[in-house]
Amino acid sequence: MIRYATDRELTVDPFRELLIRSKLGERRPIDDEAVLAGMLEHADLLATAWEGMRLVGVARSVTDFHYCCYLSDLAVDREFQRQGIGRKLVGITRERLGPRCSLVLLSAPAAVDYYPHLGFERHDQAWTLPPPSRTAETT
Repeated sequence: MIRYATDRELTVDPFRELLIRSKLGERRPIDDEAVLAGMLEHADLLATAWEGMRLVGVARSVTDFHYCCYLSDLAVDREFQRQGIGRKLVGITRERLGPRCSLVLLSAPAAVDYYPHLGFERHDQAWTLPPPSRTAETT
């Protein structure tokens, strides 16, 4: 049975393991413990899904709770995908936000077809500015 929480402590090791098991680890700095710790420490909203003591899903967001919420990580263990866990985590996130708060995310390429099923609309005017270390690599 999957249990959901927004008040359960999440530490780096189970977070890293879930990122790997969900394939999101391919796009996250899983070898940098300080960055992972900072991602958890500075998240404004964490919704998690657990099977017993095993973390099987997470929605990690940065938000002001009123106008905008950036859903920066939505990860579900591959063994548990297609069971509605991602949908439930997004729903829990929405429930914690104010009624006028928009939910925004950047999709991994493999997940672009998933989000419309949850009611997300494509926004072609999004822009990203990579960190200086990546900018220097490309110039």
